[in-house]
Amino acid sequence: MLKSSGWYMRRTIFIAFFLLTGLAFVARSASPTYVGVDKCRICHNKQYKVWESSKHAKAFDSLKPEEQKQEKCFKCHTTGPGAKLKGVQCEACHGPGSGYKTITIMKDRAKAIAAGLVIPNEETCKKCHNAESPNFKAFDFKSQWEKIRHGK
Repeated sequence: MLKSSGWYMRRTIFIAFFLLTGLAFVARSASPTYVGVDKCRICHNKQYKVWESSKHAKAFDSLKPEEQKQEKCFKCHTTGPGAKLKGVQCEACHGPGSGYKTITIMKDRAKAIAAGLVIPNEETCKKCHNAESPNFKAFDFKSQWEKIRHGK
């Protein structure tokens, strides 16, 4: 009986290890998805208010009706693929939130970054604020950052 229970215990440990490491692999390999500003707003109300009053929040609405149908405009006037999320929402700058949205991850900056949180910088902004834009005006990162800054 002891021999078989030892075998059973080793087998159970092996299966548990396989399942846990397998699930961790699946979680890491899954493509991150966009969750939308309403999920961010739950915990980041102050940041939401700054965003809500910004031009970023109204970026899609600033397009002419015919431009709102053009795929080329979605890159900078919506968040995520396919114009699903209108405006330049949190994840346009911070990356898709599915991996870092939980409170236990967001409480730890290193964990959040490891889970996909992007800390925006000048290069992040220049993905849209560049000469490819038909309405491009000179972009001064420092002055523009002060208008949208919403960190601690």
